[in-house]
Amino acid sequence: MVNLMAKKSKAPTVFNIGDKIVYPMHGVGVISAIEKKTILNKRTEYYIVSITSSGMKVMFPVDNVEGVGIRGIISKRDLKKITEILQRDDIIQEDDWKLRYQQNIDKVKSGSIFVVAEVVRDLYKRGCVKELSIMERKLYENAYQMIMHEIALVKDMDVEEAGNYLSEILSANKAKKEEE
Repeated sequence: MVNLMAKKSKAPTVFNIGDKIVYPMHGVGVISAIEKKTILNKRTEYYIVSITSSGMKVMFPVDNVEGVGIRGIISKRDLKKITEILQRDDIIQEDDWKLRYQQNIDKVKSGSIFVVAEVVRDLYKRGCVKELSIMERKLYENAYQMIMHEIALVKDMDVEEAGNYLSEILSANKAKKEEE
């Protein structure tokens, strides 16, 4: 198995069939195949990825992993950082929902689990105070699903347990606030 964390070096990230990856905006997936295809008269090698949450299959060029933002699953140590981010109180959000929504979309597209955790935390807290717009609620649900599926893989638990774990982290912080 290859080290799945994308490196900041210039060497390209290489994945193998069966590796678990994260595809920004789509979530956790598994490399199901590596195939050579000719598209527009150019022969290129592609990763074929099965997205676990939707069953969707996506394809992207092997030589464009960094460009697409594909990364490996986080480590257990990184999971502690996610928990800390979800529990932080120091959020400042744009009042204009359209600007806030675009900023949050850009964060999710970044592919960073840490930044996606900030989106989940911020939208969860905002939703506790004021109802989210339909678009923000959908973005929250998508970001929540992405983190939930990755937690399930890291902690080797089923998705429902990971959802409960994530909900407990978010609601514990809310309960702590209410006690103060």
